[in-house]
Amino acid sequence: MDSIIHLDNIQKSYFMGSQAIPVLKGISLDIFRNEYVALMGPSGSGKSTLMNILGCLDTPTGGKYILNNQDVSKMTDDSLADVRNKEIGFVFQQFNLLPRLSAAENVALPLIYAGINKKERMERAMEALKKVGLAERSHHKSNELSGGQIQRVAIARALVNNPSLLLADEPTGNLDSKTSVEVMEIFGKIQEAGNTVVLVTHEEDIAQYAKRVVRLRDGLVETDITQTQQNKNAVV
Repeated sequence: MDSIIHLDNIQKSYFMGSQAIPVLKGISLDIFRNEYVALMGPSGSGKSTLMNILGCLDTPTGGKYILNNQDVSKMTDDSLADVRNKEIGFVFQQFNLLPRLSAAENVALPLIYAGINKKERMERAMEALKKVGLAERSHHKSNELSGGQIQRVAIARALVNNPSLLLADEPTGNLDSKTSVEVMEIFGKIQEAGNTVVLVTHEEDIAQYAKRVVRLRDGLVETDITQTQQNKNAVV
């Protein structure tokens, strides 16, 4: 299988004065193309730090991170910004939409940084909104949309660059349970269409939508179980 993410002994420490505080203590992990993976763990387990490294928002203190055949662990900030824009789509708990822009204009924002002309930007934004079932609300601003619709706009924005990897950080954290189910079903469709999805959540019922669950504890991988293994264990 073709791995899109290869982590080899990833370590991350933060420094308070001269004292190093280790957060990730040697994570080795492969995530393959078209996988749907949930990262879980209690507060302080290192899952948010790992997500930031996967998203090229932070760099490891030690170890190697290969993303889509590129070694991003030693890249400069400028190179990382380029990789983020081309390779990664982000969906956050806070939707981060610009209130003065329409849904379509919000979705098209990443394409401005990619230097795409306005006509193509809007065509691609509409295509992405179709994928999340919101094409008919493309002219609405965020104050005219429900929480679930706003999160769907944020997902469309993450998809508009055709990224290799979709990263979602607690994407249902601000949604009620019915809307959470709708949003998680959209992630399922995105993965079925060929995208790789990595989700950070602390909610067991949300993690169950993924096909593989990696649990962290104290900066290390505690368990790494696919849905198939889980089902076998349940039968036994």
